[in-house]
Amino acid sequence: MMTYDLELRGAQPKYEYLSRCILSDIRSGALAADERLPSKRVLAEHLGVSVTTVENAYTLLVSEGHLYTRSKHGFFVSPRPAPPPAPAERSEAAEQYLFDFKANRCSMSLFPLNTWTRLMRKVLSDQDDELLQTVPFRGLLVLRRAIADYLYGCRGMSVSPGQIVVGAGTEYLYGKLLQLFGPQSVIAIEEPGYKKFAEISNSYGTLWDYIPMDESGIRTDVLARSRANVVHVSPGNHFPTGTVMPAARRRELLEWAREAPDRYLIEDDYDSELRFSGQALPTLFSQDGRKVIYMNTFSKSLVPSLRISYMVLPEALMELYESRMSFYSCSVSSFEQYTLAKFISQGYFERHINRLRRHYRRRKELMEEALAASPLASVCDMRRCSVGTHMVLRMDTRLSDGEIRRRAGEAGVHLALMSDYCLVPSIAYSGQVVLNFASVEPEQIPMAVRQLERIFSGDIDLKKLS
Repeated sequence: MMTYDLELRGAQPKYEYLSRCILSDIRSGALAADERLPSKRVLAEHLGVSVTTVENAYTLLVSEGHLYTRSKHGFFVSPRPAPPPAPAERSEAAEQYLFDFKANRCSMSLFPLNTWTRLMRKVLSDQDDELLQTVPFRGLLVLRRAIADYLYGCRGMSVSPGQIVVGAGTEYLYGKLLQLFGPQSVIAIEEPGYKKFAEISNSYGTLWDYIPMDESGIRTDVLARSRANVVHVSPGNHFPTGTVMPAARRRELLEWAREAPDRYLIEDDYDSELRFSGQALPTLFSQDGRKVIYMNTFSKSLVPSLRISYMVLPEALMELYESRMSFYSCSVSSFEQYTLAKFISQGYFERHINRLRRHYRRRKELMEEALAASPLASVCDMRRCSVGTHMVLRMDTRLSDGEIRRRAGEAGVHLALMSDYCLVPSIAYSGQVVLNFASVEPEQIPMAVRQLERIFSGDIDLKKLS
């Protein structure tokens, strides 16, 4: 029997909260496709609510397509399309892809390892006693000061070190936010978007809703009709679409957040340093530091193994975070924090970012030139993203996404498709390739494009005949 604590609903109507609880069980697999739900009367008696409450919850889920009815038989879970099978694990000795356009990697050769090693040795020799002390739950003050200075100089954000929390990865910090907001919150997530956030929300038992995108970013009209009170967005560089949210949509988002005291925006500024053209718009946090939580990471700008991310909380939320979450220890070692603080404050980080920007701009230009000169150009609409290390190719193809994956594997190419980032399959995103070019060396680009031509050779030939 389905059991839910309706006392956790907060200000939500009982039927709305009950519908979200049932939907969470459907999405997690606790309620299987075509499984029959308890009758309205039986569930109402079990939960101690009225039959009308259960009926309204069931009716709402039917209207959203999550349940269906059979005459005189009750309510059943709607079947969902089966996800693509997970790829088999590869051993280290297994054959590798010729080209990996899916991994959003950085060029390890660009990391200033000698500088980092020298600073690490300096930390070890200068700060022996401090290194052995307990790290404050927010992270070391010296690193938080360095981050605050960097944000002010490069992102125009005026923040106090006391508003910054350092943690081992964005996923870790996101989990702490879910704990802070509690089970009564509903998180809105972009569709398509980074599906891991939905998986993390499920693992904490937090309800979430996906909100569709348009050419300006997350649709605020749909958001306004949702039950969400917290929204995760990437206005500076949405992955995977590459959308940079314009000023008008940002204002709409901020207006939505200001309409209720418990509404907040989580601004994920991932990859924002790698801007190749135009001027970056101000962060949402710099426009309203009371309603926006700012998040960023050093995993892409430095190296993935350096699991250091940070978030900036509004002052009111930081007071709540301190009262509820300060018993957690900081998850990043003091050795790395002291080293990163020196790396930032002594100007090495900014110089490294400038080097990365020049490097990836050139690689992006080479990839665009190779695609424009290729027969692929006749069947491909290339979306040039101004931020980050990927681009989107909209293919005029007869192939299904499954067939594209299969042909890519035969060509030794690991591809990401826009549908990989959709929580609900949609024909609107079929045939769109998300091309991460960071891990393909410049001298390999011509051959990599030829392998892409192999995948879509039938479409190219048809175009020639037409």
